[in-house]
Amino acid sequence: MIERLALPGLADVHTHFLPPRMHRRVWEYFDRAEPVIGQPWPITYRGSEQERLDTLRGLGVTMFSALAYAHRPVMAAGLNDWTLAFAERTPGCLPSATFFPEAGVEAYAREALDRGARIWKLHLQVGGFDPRLEELDAVWGLLAEAGAPVVVHAGSGPVAAGFTGPGPIGEVLARHPSLSVIVAHAGAPEYEGFLELAERYAGVRLDTTMAFTDFFEQLAPFPRALRPRLRDLGLAGKVLLGSDFPNIPYPYEHQLESLARLELGDDWLRAVCWTNAQVLFAPRG
Repeated sequence: MIERLALPGLADVHTHFLPPRMHRRVWEYFDRAEPVIGQPWPITYRGSEQERLDTLRGLGVTMFSALAYAHRPVMAAGLNDWTLAFAERTPGCLPSATFFPEAGVEAYAREALDRGARIWKLHLQVGGFDPRLEELDAVWGLLAEAGAPVVVHAGSGPVAAGFTGPGPIGEVLARHPSLSVIVAHAGAPEYEGFLELAERYAGVRLDTTMAFTDFFEQLAPFPRALRPRLRDLGLAGKVLLGSDFPNIPYPYEHQLESLARLELGDDWLRAVCWTNAQVLFAPRG
């Protein structure tokens, strides 16, 4: 695809590099996920950190992330130390950070911004918390002011939780309309609700992570009737390539093939796979 579209590379905003012990636990979760999601989730890229980096670069991915997320208190600040250090030593990796509703959250979020965090991750499904909590309001305001995009797993796929769906994060956006949010997995399965948020708010975007693949189409098929709106959003800079690498149950190339078979055009593919992320993460000033 890179050669056919004459792209300089791929920009993947939704990849994961974690502290080794944490990554092993994530893989162990997916190894036993079949009873929960209804189908096996074998990890395709279970190599060492260096092997995974080499694989990404071999695929032509020149911009990527090391998204980590806290699922309980007293995790986030330590994760931020790790992900920011990882980005510092890893060319092409966007410095990333996370946060959790807890005492001191505004202080460590501000510190991560001061250290250069450019992309953030929040997982409402795994974390199980309400993004509208009062202790998070100052952080949302801080990130809105900084223009720092937050990748939020707010959709109810593959399993619904108490604060997933477009409603809760939609209320956060109503309070902070300038907030930059990247909705993970295109908001599956509540695709239309999240498309509406992207159409309503200038800072809301979708990432393609696992969406449109055979794996996700079995769980939550993307309605064909929504394709024209997805095309318009992509051409407007509001759809970004995401993959969930390395935690995916198929080869990386299948995500790209799945985007191509939407038949939204080469200009859309160029925007989604490269240009939109380059614009969003262009140096400020």
